[in-house]
Amino acid sequence: MKMSIQEEVEEHPKHSFCSLPMIAPRVFDEFVNKERANVIISVGSKWANGTILKYYFFQNDEPSWKGSPQQEQVVRSAFDVWKNVGIGLVFKEVNSPEEADIRIGFMRGDGSWSYVGRDIFNQPVNERTMNFGWDISRNAKEIDTAIHEIGHTLGFHHEHQNPNAGIVWNEEAVYGALGQPPNSWSRNTTFYNIIRKISTTEVAGSTWDPNSVMHYPFERGLIKEPALYRNGLTPAGGLSDKDKEYVKFFYPPLNQDSYTKISLLESKPITVGSGEQQDFIFRPKYSKKYKIQTFGNMDTLMVLFEESTKDDPEYLSGDDDSGTENNTFIKLRLLKNRKYIIRVRVLYRGGDGSGGIVIS
Repeated sequence: MKMSIQEEVEEHPKHSFCSLPMIAPRVFDEFVNKERANVIISVGSKWANGTILKYYFFQNDEPSWKGSPQQEQVVRSAFDVWKNVGIGLVFKEVNSPEEADIRIGFMRGDGSWSYVGRDIFNQPVNERTMNFGWDISRNAKEIDTAIHEIGHTLGFHHEHQNPNAGIVWNEEAVYGALGQPPNSWSRNTTFYNIIRKISTTEVAGSTWDPNSVMHYPFERGLIKEPALYRNGLTPAGGLSDKDKEYVKFFYPPLNQDSYTKISLLESKPITVGSGEQQDFIFRPKYSKKYKIQTFGNMDTLMVLFEESTKDDPEYLSGDDDSGTENNTFIKLRLLKNRKYIIRVRVLYRGGDGSGGIVIS
């Protein structure tokens, strides 16, 4: 017989939780208003859709970052869970940290964590961007730990810190519970990962999703409000319907029929809203250096790929103009008759919101 949520919480009252690395908030210049800064912080963590995210499992025994084959397989299966939603991102396992974007360790006692979204680019190539601090092959439910950490890498935050949740914590009880094993967190760590409310612009949707895989389970006595969860809260497990909805908003299935063709010296408008992406196809008639640039009152992330004979497009270059007075700009030698894909994610639209892209 299936346990009720309350019975499940009572049987498993203690959980090992994800502990995000503490990152200093981004500081913007004076000309960037609060609304613009908040939107950039939210959307700026997301990848250009169509990106091939390459992941690597550390194999060295020192400093004990190597995991068992069983644990590695749990993580591979978790990548498949996200991919099987039908998103436009591609996950590819590689054999060296130099090739990888996501570098995964299994160091016991260091907690389970991941940097959020494109913050992984700021980490040295010989360092982890994700870690699993306990045996995630110990039971079938631990795949949710791996799904959760990959969710952070895709740019999603902790759902229980959603300001729309209206959670009122029994704060001292939270500090006391998380200060004990198996987490043994400091008050600062507990505040950063639980008590702290993230900005409304950093959440994936306008409503709270207590069943999100990005939500912690909580034992009885930690939540004061909503009253429904005073006896504990345990998410259903796996990706919720809203998790799937949100990830497909930022990373919808790729459809080249919707791409805009662009020619040399031709400007094309960028019409999508903040958080959305527009893709362009360019076939040069000559082999030479080209300038690809956006214009208008927008913050954008622009990424250039070359479609090759391989299975996946090859990343060539990218630029992010967010929080500056510039526009994205790529200057690169392109080859005659090759097919190039230019992906532009709009991070923020200011003023009248008009803007576009031109190749010269």
